[in-house]
Amino acid sequence: MQYAIGVDLGGTKTAAGVVSGDGEVLFSETIPTLNRDGGAAILDATAALVSGLIRRAAAAGIAVEHVGVGSAGVIDASRGVVVSATDAIRGWAGTELTAGLASRLGVPPSAVMAVNDVHAHALGEARAGAAAGTASSLLVAVGTGVGGSFVLQGRPVLGHRYAGGHVGHFASPYAFDGGAPLPCVCGGSGHVEAIASGPAVREAYLRFGGQAPAADARTVFTLASNGDDAAVRAVGVAAAAAGQAVGGLANVLDPEVLVVSGGLSDAGASWWEPMERALRAELLPSLADLPVLPAALGNAAALVGAASLVLSTAPILQRN
Repeated sequence: MQYAIGVDLGGTKTAAGVVSGDGEVLFSETIPTLNRDGGAAILDATAALVSGLIRRAAAAGIAVEHVGVGSAGVIDASRGVVVSATDAIRGWAGTELTAGLASRLGVPPSAVMAVNDVHAHALGEARAGAAAGTASSLLVAVGTGVGGSFVLQGRPVLGHRYAGGHVGHFASPYAFDGGAPLPCVCGGSGHVEAIASGPAVREAYLRFGGQAPAADARTVFTLASNGDDAAVRAVGVAAAAAGQAVGGLANVLDPEVLVVSGGLSDAGASWWEPMERALRAELLPSLADLPVLPAALGNAAALVGAASLVLSTAPILQRN
């Protein structure tokens, strides 16, 4: 059986694991991402993490020669370069991700491949999770941000400029305050992420008169479960905005299955039920039986998906 290292490189932590050809994570380790120290420092730390796992695999009689990476930012998958990134990882834009990691590991550049982390997450769910065995799947992750990926015949649709999957950045009728569009982290306004993300839940809670100024999204959900009016309203609006947006995307893409992931999807019925109601209200009649499933692999999904970039016998990364 083939084995590879899958890496999930995010703004706060970097996880890596040894993944088998059938999508099983044999063992994994996690380190903090050096998100204030620049691309070179992050590559140094990631290479050390991967090297340790390669040695651990070798001690178990497992040979690992390839590495797949799911990374925050817009990733040019053909060159393995970070095209752009938010300030969550300072100095990440412009980093030669695959070449830099390959040189540090002492492997050929062809042994390392990279893609955006949400695409890796979707690939993992398509390979061994909630969407396993399907010809097409749409994954939407709703958490600190809102992202997504459409996987078609085992390949994520990356877009001509590799920016495909930014599903949080189109207009939402919910993303307004007194007629003014809410600002979005991308620099635009009135977008889905500005009302449906975790930080947006907190901001909505405060706009609606919430009395706990230090609250985060998790606290707002707790307050909502206790009947706090502002919290109930904030959670409901965020869930409805997410559901309407995802339903609209499903109308455009017509996936075989829809997978919903991210921190808010784990919040329970108080978010999932209004989200799914809004989603199904948006669907065209021909999509009425669309399966809407929670993600199945949790934090392992991105590791499995990243590893699948280099485990697959068919090329996964190609421009549409």
